[in-house]
Amino acid sequence: MEVNSDRLNAFMGKMITEVGAAMNASLVLLGDKLGLYRALAAKGPMNSAELASATGTTERYVREWLSSQAASGYIEYDTTSGKFSMLPEQAMALADQDSPVFLGAVGNVIAAAFLDEPKITDAFKTGKGVGWNRRSECLFCGTARFFRTGYMHHLVQEWLPALDGVVDKLKRGAKVADVGCGHGVSTRLMAEAFPNSRFYGFDYHEGSIEAARKGANEAKLGDRVSFAVHSAKSYPAEGYDLVCFFDCLHDMGDPVGAISHVRETMAKDGTCMLVEPFAGDRLEDNLNPVGRVYYAASTMICTPASLDQEVGLALGAQAGEARLRKVAREGGLSRFRRAAETPFNLILEARI
Repeated sequence: MEVNSDRLNAFMGKMITEVGAAMNASLVLLGDKLGLYRALAAKGPMNSAELASATGTTERYVREWLSSQAASGYIEYDTTSGKFSMLPEQAMALADQDSPVFLGAVGNVIAAAFLDEPKITDAFKTGKGVGWNRRSECLFCGTARFFRTGYMHHLVQEWLPALDGVVDKLKRGAKVADVGCGHGVSTRLMAEAFPNSRFYGFDYHEGSIEAARKGANEAKLGDRVSFAVHSAKSYPAEGYDLVCFFDCLHDMGDPVGAISHVRETMAKDGTCMLVEPFAGDRLEDNLNPVGRVYYAASTMICTPASLDQEVGLALGAQAGEARLRKVAREGGLSRFRRAAETPFNLILEARI
């Protein structure tokens, strides 16, 4: 086929932009870890020497970092004063971890994807999986911080109220299981909002459970919250009023088996809440910026995790509502609906 020079130039421009974004992902991680964004947002405008002094870092390195961030459009540079600053919108995304649009934590996730690339490359050849227990540690902390943003601003305020009768139960006093809880961010947020209820977090990764226990102790949640190492098919039956899966069902090797266990462990009038990455039911529905991120994460993290477990259904991070409905029904939860959504998540309600 004949090469179209206009298309080639446009594509090369796109690729150069992509290379710049990829290279700067490490600098986002660095800026988040060293507090460079936070200091610049709080005290700017500053030059490199002032930012270095404010953060206990070295001026020459900071100068180069600032230049790269200004070239990326992540911060602002004033040619007259020679100083750098952050617009409020930039600060919300990169400096304020309590912001509803905070993205500063993605550096850890991206770093883990690169660090574990040899394992995924081998998996492509063998067809075997790569479990969460074999991933770089930064993936766990990065995932917890990345999802914290959405959970903090939507879980108690929107998602739980969208479920039929659940908030009233939580206010009175309910038993809640948070399956695949990771570092326990979602568990703690619910426990802080509903002091009359009891919350049980379960995850098969021992390191994550240790981190979850530490977080609960620091939050002084007492005996209202407990964490234990269990898989989605082995956690104890307690007649739970609510069973939650936060961005994890698609990672499981046997999601149908996990839902079957929900049916056995949930109260007859209980509710199962599935929080899953936002996706349409067809590939063409997901060829957009959000789908692009999730397909990449699914390739490097979610699909390998599922293939490492029994059954290995490998739903992927873009399974879509119809496929998840099928999983729920096969697991014995026949009442299923979309309760809420955000640009990044589907919130699905499943009941007996």
